[in-house]
Amino acid sequence: MADAARGVVTAQDAALARLRDRLARGVLRPGDQIRQEVLAAELGLSVVPVREALKTLEVEGQVSYYRHRGYFVAQLDLDELTETYRIRTLLEGEAVARAVTRIGRDDLDRLREAIRDIATFTRSQDIAAVTAANRRFHFTLFEAAEMPRMTNFIRMLWDSTDAYRSLYFADAAHLRLINTEHRQILRAVREGDVEAAVELSAAHRENALAALARLLAETP
Repeated sequence: MADAARGVVTAQDAALARLRDRLARGVLRPGDQIRQEVLAAELGLSVVPVREALKTLEVEGQVSYYRHRGYFVAQLDLDELTETYRIRTLLEGEAVARAVTRIGRDDLDRLREAIRDIATFTRSQDIAAVTAANRRFHFTLFEAAEMPRMTNFIRMLWDSTDAYRSLYFADAAHLRLINTEHRQILRAVREGDVEAAVELSAAHRENALAALARLLAETP
């Protein structure tokens, strides 16, 4: 029984990982329908773990379920996206300010490593890996604040906009910009400049939001 249970969990985890990868790479875009049977066949899994994975993503706000229609990648209008980023500004500003005064050498090494990984994966055009390294950069900083409940709230907000992050990263100019901004943030953190770290992080978010607003305006 225990082995069977572990098998079900493993299949669900595999389905969840593959779905996250497709969202991160922009294969699944906001508004796209996710057909459980088709996806299960593509992944070589039964429908049950796929359905459970979709339920997890629904809780995170990454997909939406409509009765008699099924699951769709969550679609936010500009007002909803802007609100999400405004809430992030409030929480992340506090997290970054606290992190600067608490961050350790190992954390700084992880920030530098994430920047290097983003550059490497940008060259190979691996958007899913860029997305993961970008998240690692920011959450290394948030977690250094030693406020786990706040970090969890921030993580939920990030999860709800993952599909839009892949749209932003699909542009090569944006990929170059984010690492320039990351290096500026790292320098401020390393120098213990709380005000600069908070301001640079805020500008980083605002640049992403402005670019997404333009993309949404261009989308029919």
